[in-house]
Amino acid sequence: MTSSIYCQGHHWRLYQPAYIGLVATMLVLTLSQSGCMQRRMLVRSNPEGALITVDQQPIGHTPVAVPFTYYGTREIRAEMDGYETQKVKHRLAAPWYQIPPLDFLTDNFWPQEINDDRLIDFQLTPAAIVDENYLIDRANQLRGDVGRGTVPMPLAHEIVEPTIDARPASTANLPSVLDRFR
Repeated sequence: MTSSIYCQGHHWRLYQPAYIGLVATMLVLTLSQSGCMQRRMLVRSNPEGALITVDQQPIGHTPVAVPFTYYGTREIRAEMDGYETQKVKHRLAAPWYQIPPLDFLTDNFWPQEINDDRLIDFQLTPAAIVDENYLIDRANQLRGDVGRGTVPMPLAHEIVEPTIDARPASTANLPSVLDRFR
């Protein structure tokens, strides 16, 4: 025996295909219209107009907004003529509702749009003006050192650390390029 619902003089059987189809259609439409997550990073500087790069990709001049998909640490660089270049590693931490498994629910089934806007400010400082005579003297000194073969070590901020990728398994027995320099 199937149960029935009495509604204004009509009996509707719960297991009729039309009723199940109507409920399924309403459920699909309801769920498809919900859930939207917008992530945006807004970068400002004082003074405005600095070129911003995020993870070595230029995104524009300040003030600039860019969408992002993943949380994590980003390398953000602000540069402008006449000002010192600033480079920071900024951590974009995930809010509580973006931690698995909650992120699946808020991204797909939350009934309204969620905006996660992150603001990053740069205070640019004017670049130090170096005396022209000092630059000429330093250039002549370096020219003389190169001629004698005695070039000084670079300053600490000029040293570039090489990045070495792990070798694929197929080339594990081949000598490394760095072995030539040991």
